[in-house]
Amino acid sequence: MRISYKLLITFLALTIFSCGQEKGKTTYTQAEREKASADLNEFFETEFQKEIEESPMTQTRRGMKTDYGKWDDFSNLKYAEDLDQAKKRIEFLEKVDTAALNEETKLSYRLYRRQIQNEIDDYKYRFYNYPINQMHGYHAELPAFLINMHRIDSVPDAEAYISRLVGMEMAMNDIIEQLKLREQNGIVPPKFVYDRTLDASRNIIKGKPFTKSTDPSTLMGDFKSKIEKLEISEEEETRLISEAENALVDHVQPAYESLIEFLENQQQRATEEAGVWKFPKGGEFYDNALKRVTTTGLTADEIHEIGLSEVARIHGEMEKIMEEVGFEGSLQDFFEFMKTDEQFYYENSDEGKEAYLKKAKDIINTMKGRLPELFNTMPEADIIVKAVEPFREKSAGKAFYQQPAIDGSRPGTYYANLYDMEAMPKYEMEALAYHEGIPGHHMQIAIAQELDSIPEFRKFSFFTAYVEGWGLYSEYIPKEIGFYKDPYSDFGRLAMELWRSCRLVVDTGIHAKKWTRQEGIDYYKENTPAAESACVKMVERHIVMPGQATAYKIGMNRILELREHAREQLGDKFDIKEFHDVVLTNGALPLNILESQVESWITSKSE
Repeated sequence: MRISYKLLITFLALTIFSCGQEKGKTTYTQAEREKASADLNEFFETEFQKEIEESPMTQTRRGMKTDYGKWDDFSNLKYAEDLDQAKKRIEFLEKVDTAALNEETKLSYRLYRRQIQNEIDDYKYRFYNYPINQMHGYHAELPAFLINMHRIDSVPDAEAYISRLVGMEMAMNDIIEQLKLREQNGIVPPKFVYDRTLDASRNIIKGKPFTKSTDPSTLMGDFKSKIEKLEISEEEETRLISEAENALVDHVQPAYESLIEFLENQQQRATEEAGVWKFPKGGEFYDNALKRVTTTGLTADEIHEIGLSEVARIHGEMEKIMEEVGFEGSLQDFFEFMKTDEQFYYENSDEGKEAYLKKAKDIINTMKGRLPELFNTMPEADIIVKAVEPFREKSAGKAFYQQPAIDGSRPGTYYANLYDMEAMPKYEMEALAYHEGIPGHHMQIAIAQELDSIPEFRKFSFFTAYVEGWGLYSEYIPKEIGFYKDPYSDFGRLAMELWRSCRLVVDTGIHAKKWTRQEGIDYYKENTPAAESACVKMVERHIVMPGQATAYKIGMNRILELREHAREQLGDKFDIKEFHDVVLTNGALPLNILESQVESWITSKSE
């Protein structure tokens, strides 16, 4: 495999830039362009497949069952291997004669080269994150992966699940080594992270077979429920359960006990300091994080000011809704009313949670029927609504989306976190469903995965400002076709946009202006109607994911600006469906490249 791969790359290198061997050549025949473009796209595909081959977890996410019993490589050596691979790819790309490529392949070249160059430039910040954190730490992600991704359709699938249980010990040991290296480099999470992650880690090794409890542990319960659906003998089922129990006790339990021991020890050395300014060269790291996340050149100060301005504007729109519903009092009084009045919340019971999920499904289904008013291109993949699983609901975000398997074996999933029903008001349900489901993340991600016109790597590219900007834009556009008829629901839409605007203020406040965790919480409590628990979770998210939360509002603003610019330029020729095609049918894009695509569309429509 390695020999054939090297030969293929050598061949591609020769063919792709052969068009440029003729000194001073500036024109190419259609055949030459097609040949050069096809060869470069073959390179992209080869490299993409190589990355899949190196990632058993990606294979599983894509619905493949190759390397089904393995985990990815979590060792520190993987960073250096990936850097070496990235440098070889850049060396190859530098030899490509881009003038010989067609327009679509030129765009792919720009995107791929940018992606690889970022990887090389970011190598120096490889330890500037927290692999174990309350939002997306490996301690919760590995079990969640088995539960949500590892299908068991046969005995070999069940044996692969057991193999992954065994492999969790080595994976966790590698992760612990990563944590040790980070501490040596001055990267240690603040104190609050430990209680959250320790609690979640201990939950994984509660129940049978770890204890004499009659209730199965999270993973044992998942495994048993999956194999009970197989048509196998009682003897075979007993064998598989026994092997799974042994794997859990002999490998999963020691893995988590080692992690818990390390975290308890490190917790004693952690401080309350929240921002990345505390890291060596933390300011440079944060500037780079903002650049990567927003795909703009906006500084922390500029983003902070945009946030303050948007908060003030949205407060003004909320005051108009107060007048509409006849509420007397200050905006803060209105926030308190929206936070505390029972009419806005489902009860915190199984019945209440079931009612929430049913309503969320109804919202999604109603929007499905209206999509043709806004879109030409629809996703083939379906979407389902699920509650976040109990083992991770306490620390997970309020809602998130899981993309469908590209082979159609798994639909897209909108997850609603129903741990704290007071953090999930009825008036935010529309905006939340539109953001995570349709026309938000599901539309954007599923359509990208289903495109035939772009290389595979572009179907799975992730530019946060584009992806999350589209999600927030998708909360707004239903209003333009008559949704949010209930003023309280429209207030909920504004509350969600306000939330994202506050993020610009608080993220930059914590990481660039040295705000404390409590200062961030207080800002949210004073400026939004959100429950205190939601304010705490959001600030703690800012702390462990520096810069990430600034992407939403920056991305939404840019998409709206581009839309209004196109509308002004095209007048009667402007078509909202075509605009959405321009945005959605190229895969995820950096905002500056999205702008160039919109400008090209405007030019083509104007001719």
